[in-house]
This record gives sequence, C-alpha cells and structure tokens, in this order.
Amino acid sequence: MHSTEIDPAYRRTEVAYASREPRGTIVVDPANHYLYFVEGGGKALRYGVAVGGEGFGWSGVAKVRSKQEWPDWYPTGDILVRHPELRAGLKELPSGEGVPGGPDSPMGARALYLWQGNKDTLYRIHGTNEPWKIGSNVSSGCIRMLNDDVVDLYERAPVGTKVVVLPSNLG
Repeated sequence: MHSTEIDPAYRRTEVAYASREPRGTIVVDPANHYLYFVEGGGKALRYGVAVGGEGFGWSGVAKVRSKQEWPDWYPTGDILVRHPELRAGLKELPSGEGVPGGPDSPMGARALYLWQGNKDTLYRIHGTNEPWKIGSNVSSGCIRMLNDDVVDLYERAPVGTKVVVLPSNLG
C-alpha cells in the first residue's frame, strides 16, 4: 500500500535562491528532488520532483523546445524491455504505440520537451498520475512533477526556456 500524501517538503513554495542563472531559468537539483524556477532577486519558486532511478540520471543544459497539454506517452524500447507488462495497455496512436493523453497517462497534465540544439534529449519535465512518488528516484530519467505544479510551471516557462540539470552525485 502506498500513501497518496505528498511530503510537505515537496510542496510548491517561494524560497531564497542565489543563482547566476538569469530570471526564468529552470534549475533541476536531482539529488534533493527539487526543481527551481529562477525569479531573480535571490528568489525562486521551488517544486518537488521525482527523478531518474539508478543509472538513469542525466545532467546538462537544454532548452524547452515544445510544450504539450495532456500529452500522449510513448514508452521507449528500453522502458518496454524493463517493463514488458506495459505493452498490454498500449494503443496505436499517431506517432506509434503509446498511452493517450489524459488523467491515466504517465505524462500527466503537461509536458515540456527538452532539446539540446537540434537533438531531442528524450527527457521531459512532465506531470504524473502517481503523485505519491514525488521525492523519489523512480523514473527513466524524466523529471516528474505534481500535475498542479507542472501546470503552474507550464504557464511560467515559454518555449526557449533554459533548463539546467545539475549532476545528481559528486565524484
């Protein structure tokens, strides 16, 4: 049994945040399960996130190339190898086999698609249909947020927003 309660530490809140990044930058801190939207003036909005499990960490700088409301989810071949039970729930969609967007989709209410130059990183900042997993390392590398939070971030972060994903461990 799992709790559907969110640890209050992961609720959206404004915090003091010193950053050299310009206002409007998204900074993801996977080690501490937070995403910051830099507001400038030493402040940021902090959101709780779930991040990649062991071996699925990714760090670097990307940009939001596109955004979608209630996006479809297309599991990668790697995900299907690790979770073959997912195949039963897939439907034929415009871009291949996947789960249609909506409340049952693992992508949640919104998605921001992260690209480096002309290359899709295949990483996303997106909502979740499993809010109790916020604050853990569960995904295949994507950055999951509460649906209310990803809707809030979606409204604040236009296409072109810089995203900095910090390394999840030192050494």
